[in-house]
Amino acid sequence: MANTPQTTRTSAGVVVVSLVDRRPRFLLLRAYRNWDFPKGLVEPGEEPIDAAVREVREETALDDLSFDWGLVYRETGPYNRGKIARYYIARSKERSIRLPVNPDLGHPEHQEAAWVDYERALAMVSSRLQPVVRWAYSVINHGPPPPRPG
Repeated sequence: MANTPQTTRTSAGVVVVSLVDRRPRFLLLRAYRNWDFPKGLVEPGEEPIDAAVREVREETALDDLSFDWGLVYRETGPYNRGKIARYYIARSKERSIRLPVNPDLGHPEHQEAAWVDYERALAMVSSRLQPVVRWAYSVINHGPPPPRPG
């Protein structure tokens, strides 16, 4: 019996940050009870970075992303039937977020958007995304994140 290769689906997204007093604020989007960064599936023939930028625009209407830290990325482990999520880091000067209607759904993909500091971001995201928050913080600040209190 031959093994069928597992097809990996890749999502691409962006850890969008706004610098306030030189401290990062992370943009999180809420879908139901889950907070995440803007992301979505990479379409056939599409580069992950292009998918990531497209998803940010589609989900938040932001189009002023600046990849100040280069095109470094971090991937999550497999979840949701083998899907992998790849996250890049970009800065936005725009703080006003719109949640446009997704034409396929007839409503926005997310119910809420929030700009939050590092500690709040860690508390809001799932354990699958906490390493992404820590990684982004360390890249942005050129050093490890502060230890968690407690």
